[in-house]
Amino acid sequence: MSNSDEHSLTPSTNPLDVDVEPTSHFPQAPPPQPVRARSSTSKDRQHHVRHEIRVWTRDLLIAIGLALIIIIFLYQPVKVEGTSMAPLLSDQERIFINKFVYRFEPIHRGDVVVFWYPLDRTKSFIKRVIALPGENVQIRQGMVYVDGQQIKEPYVPPQYEDLSDYGPVRVPPGMFFVMGDHRISSNDSRVFGPVPSRFIYGRAVFAYWPVDHFGSLSTTAEAQEK
Repeated sequence: MSNSDEHSLTPSTNPLDVDVEPTSHFPQAPPPQPVRARSSTSKDRQHHVRHEIRVWTRDLLIAIGLALIIIIFLYQPVKVEGTSMAPLLSDQERIFINKFVYRFEPIHRGDVVVFWYPLDRTKSFIKRVIALPGENVQIRQGMVYVDGQQIKEPYVPPQYEDLSDYGPVRVPPGMFFVMGDHRISSNDSRVFGPVPSRFIYGRAVFAYWPVDHFGSLSTTAEAQEK
């Protein structure tokens, strides 16, 4: 026995033969299935919905902002005091007037206009335009004639007619003859004369209070015809 207690291992020169079956006989693992991007698609859909909501909200806010700008700069809320424009307008009714319409179009017969009272410009009146500059106006037994022809006034109920006579008078250039629809209780051009066009600063376009009067105050077509 040698002095060394170590064991030496001699590598085998012959390989170890292992009896195994060919690898083709081992059970095959199933092919990998494609990973469904279910979560990714869901996230994309949610992102799209959120984007659409943001766009819709932005557009809505822009529309509201533009509407407020239009109302503030083009329209003015006013309160009606008195009954001279009944039945179209009642006492304490709230309406919007268009402040810029007459910068782009002429004043028409039948327009319901707001103007400074010619005898006191600290006050505003609201009346209907009856006759235009250069026209002759006359009232006979409550019937209004412009240039000799009776005008249609479906906005004046029989119980509001004033059967007194007036005129004839010629409306000066640049002025308008106005009257209230409630003829027997209206202080209008029959009293203070025609109104200068520069005193007219708006047209009544929309009623918003009370709610049962909510709606447009568009010009009556018949009132524009003689």
